[in-house]
Amino acid sequence: MHDLLAVGATVLLPVRIILAIAVTLHALRTKRETGAAIGWIGLVWLAPLFGTFLYITLGINRVRRLAKRLSSQRPWSSGRDKAAQTPKLESHLAPLVAAVGRLTERPLLAGNAIRCLHDGDNAYPVMLEAIGSARRSLLLCSYIFLEDRIGGRFVEAIVAAQARGVAVRVLVDGFGSGYFRPRVARRLSAQGVPVARFMHSALPWRMPFLNLRTHKKILVVDGTVGFTGGLNIAAQNLLRARPRDPVSDIHFRVSGPVVEQLTEAFAKDWSFTTGEELDQAVFYVSDHAVAAGSAFCRVITSGPDSDVEKIEFAIMQGVALARRSVRIMTPYFLPDERLLTVLAMAAMRGVEVDLVLPRQSNHRLIDWARTPNNAPLRAAGVRIWFSDPPFNHSKLMVVDEAWSLIGSANQDVRSLRLNFELDIEVYNSGLAGELDRFMRAHRHTQWEPMHGHRRGFLVGLRDSAARLMLPYL
Repeated sequence: MHDLLAVGATVLLPVRIILAIAVTLHALRTKRETGAAIGWIGLVWLAPLFGTFLYITLGINRVRRLAKRLSSQRPWSSGRDKAAQTPKLESHLAPLVAAVGRLTERPLLAGNAIRCLHDGDNAYPVMLEAIGSARRSLLLCSYIFLEDRIGGRFVEAIVAAQARGVAVRVLVDGFGSGYFRPRVARRLSAQGVPVARFMHSALPWRMPFLNLRTHKKILVVDGTVGFTGGLNIAAQNLLRARPRDPVSDIHFRVSGPVVEQLTEAFAKDWSFTTGEELDQAVFYVSDHAVAAGSAFCRVITSGPDSDVEKIEFAIMQGVALARRSVRIMTPYFLPDERLLTVLAMAAMRGVEVDLVLPRQSNHRLIDWARTPNNAPLRAAGVRIWFSDPPFNHSKLMVVDEAWSLIGSANQDVRSLRLNFELDIEVYNSGLAGELDRFMRAHRHTQWEPMHGHRRGFLVGLRDSAARLMLPYL
């Protein structure tokens, strides 16, 4: 037995060395961050077989290469909004307009209306009404879409729309909406509704993307009315029904020219997933959408493809230009050093920076890791607040009560680097003031530095260890 083990070790040694060298060369050529490259190289030399498996599964960004190839082959947009002229804003935030324009290659569009819808109790009826009124087209994308009492109503409404001749496309995440038992996808498919699961395969060797998810929430009806925000489709968002694990959230009804950019974002993801290009004559409005309000809006998409880090860069630009206040509300706040530094610098130059987090989220590891990660912010003068239950899943940012960022992206590394996300930037003092007041109303308890000293040695060690998993939490 001992001789057999010795022979096996001798045979495997060249394989281990070859694998370690191959991963090292690939990491050196492709990893932008020095820390990531060092981490992967160190792991593969310490554990060549296991390290190589992890690197192939989690470390190689095949999605970016595929997205670049597809984008060179397919026009994602009708081209009309690319020809639109970005309006000039006379304010200190004008450089932000230009910066995000260069990031997204989309124009800022005037004439939009944004309506806040609090929790599923208020959002779902409006969304179902819009689906019920669809006459030409219906696009729906959701990270979580469960077949519970509210998800079942959405399924029925979608099937009814398909039956009356509406062109329907439904995209759900291949992990968030059920990896092994995607009931909603199966039920819709059985009724003849075109439905796809984003980056999913039952075959393990064709599913190396478990950490890359679409977190977007998009609903577009007839190319004229859209919905987006942080709200998934699940009964836990119906607070009046007193669910066991209630989740509070804000969703937004959008009308005006920016809805075409929502349609474009869905069309890109649908083509990425299925290879089908949506018919512009069916899914886009025939002419420019008429003005519906006074808000200037633009869609910002982000993901580990050609859109990498765009939402994060927009956030940092907004914070850098802030003069009076920055308010952020997010369920999970675990960014990297770049965003932490920008927020700290804003507070140090006198900007009132408020960060509103849930007292306890639904991801315990993130709650553990955020304490050591956020300590430098408090030292720089950032005010960190906890909101009381129920768990608030809203993702909001307001700068100087003039610029708002709304959508699906959390302010953590997973959302800003790994997930496919969609936000909308909005220049409108009315919406900004409403969201600013909402966030200030949820500042229930302020986090003080002394809280960290009360945790004890073992708790502090646990939290610091959890922080090491920051890129994947």
